[in-house]
Amino acid sequence: MSKEPLDTGKPAAAPLDLAALAGTPSIESLLLEVARDAAQAGATVLMKYFGKLSASETKSTGTDHVSEADLGSEAAIRAVLAERRPDDLVLGEEGGLAHADGTPLAANEAGAADGDVYGQDAVVAAREAASGAYVWICDPLDGTTNFLFGLRSWCVSVAVRDAEGVVAGIVVDPLAGETWVAARGGLAFLVNRHGAVQPLADAADRPAELATALIGTGYAYSPAVRKHQSQVIAGYIDKVRDIRRTGAAALDLCWCAAGRLDAYYERTVRPWDVAAGALLCEQVGLDVRYLPAVGAQGVPDGVIVTPPALTDDLWSLVAAGAEPVDGTVIDLVG
Repeated sequence: MSKEPLDTGKPAAAPLDLAALAGTPSIESLLLEVARDAAQAGATVLMKYFGKLSASETKSTGTDHVSEADLGSEAAIRAVLAERRPDDLVLGEEGGLAHADGTPLAANEAGAADGDVYGQDAVVAAREAASGAYVWICDPLDGTTNFLFGLRSWCVSVAVRDAEGVVAGIVVDPLAGETWVAARGGLAFLVNRHGAVQPLADAADRPAELATALIGTGYAYSPAVRKHQSQVIAGYIDKVRDIRRTGAAALDLCWCAAGRLDAYYERTVRPWDVAAGALLCEQVGLDVRYLPAVGAQGVPDGVIVTPPALTDDLWSLVAAGAEPVDGTVIDLVG
């Protein structure tokens, strides 16, 4: 096990018997083992690139980036899934939706056209496919801009879903040596770089006052959406303890689950950003809601996570008048 990931180029391992931690061998514990190994494979690739900024190019705008590291990390994740779960499907941020063994989707399979599907088509197809198959949802590098600029807030997120939602998820933060683990049925814990396991406390004891709450959020890449988001923050910044913007949604969700943040909301998140982290938050009793889009202003949808005692107060400040929408977050975002 690596104790110094910056020196070795390897993420901290979590050589745990997840079946024992879950209480019994189960499909959830089996899927967790695969998710952990896949996420660590991706993190190992990223550690070889961190600090070198070997390649970058624009994605949707000049302030968004995709790097050689993103693609290499996703390839490593997909390789693990191809070996261990070849009959499943994989939805990745960089590679879209395909069978885990690498074969493309057939015509009209899961509502998709011939070949891999990407973007919104991939998200819709993955939702449909989950009714009859396990679908892995992978973010090979969450916090790409941080990564390219040498900042430390970035991670790898791997989750797997079925027809009911997310079954299991892992988030690996290799620089911190932290592995976040969640499974449906109440499993939520943190493994540090030394392999020590910390169960995450129930959210019932979290702050009930907005004035003392530390709020996490994020900004979109679109200048118009950023302007709206800044206006929203200006409307409540005097009502909370403070605000944090780390630039990695999956980590924000993990930190919220652990109580490092009291609440979190963000627009423009995609399923791969939130799949594992939202499950972690749900398992500790946080209120995880879909944040509807503001169509008239072109402001996209998102997610809001709060202790139940803070939900109504924060919702009234950030939801732009929208009413709550029923449904599983993973089936609504993106």
